[in-house]
Amino acid sequence: MATTAAASPLRFTFVTGNAKKLAEVVAIIGTEHSHRFVIDSVALDLPELQGEPEDVSREKCRMAAQQIEGPVLVEDTSLCFHALGGLPGVYIKWFLAKLGLDGLNRMLAGFDDRRAYAQCIFSLSMDAQSEPVQFIGRTDGKIVPARGDAHFGWDPIFEPDGFGQTYAEMDKAVKNGISHRFRALDKVRAHLLDITK
Repeated sequence: MATTAAASPLRFTFVTGNAKKLAEVVAIIGTEHSHRFVIDSVALDLPELQGEPEDVSREKCRMAAQQIEGPVLVEDTSLCFHALGGLPGVYIKWFLAKLGLDGLNRMLAGFDDRRAYAQCIFSLSMDAQSEPVQFIGRTDGKIVPARGDAHFGWDPIFEPDGFGQTYAEMDKAVKNGISHRFRALDKVRAHLLDITK
């Protein structure tokens, strides 16, 4: 169905209480499609689930859809160390809170392998009855001693492959063009443009 000038844009709710994360999502998706879809946000107290990243994201989306009337988008981010079989993974928020950036680095003491990947999974559900659709983005890199602004999670210790800078040291436009979040949101944007034709 074609979107006309009089048609209302699709409004969807991004579940986050983090203003910086919302700003990054809006910057990556862009505002040029605001006549087709609009992002609102809300902070919901969803439980921290255990399991594989795809399963965690899918279930959190289902729970959010029960609370939100209308389309909902949830995000789960993982930081996965190769030497630790993918851990801390979806538990990175808690590892960072307990250990700090230095502690995350010390977890790899004794390992030669400092490779890691940042993974972002967005799950979108149009309503409580719909099966969530998932969009996965991944950026490979390595864990390094903290460098750069320490105001955005674990960005100071993740250096993406092919760059001599951590996420925290990068210009936001550069980071937003190569990050795991960008790669997932690029797929979200394509999906939203497709369903709002």
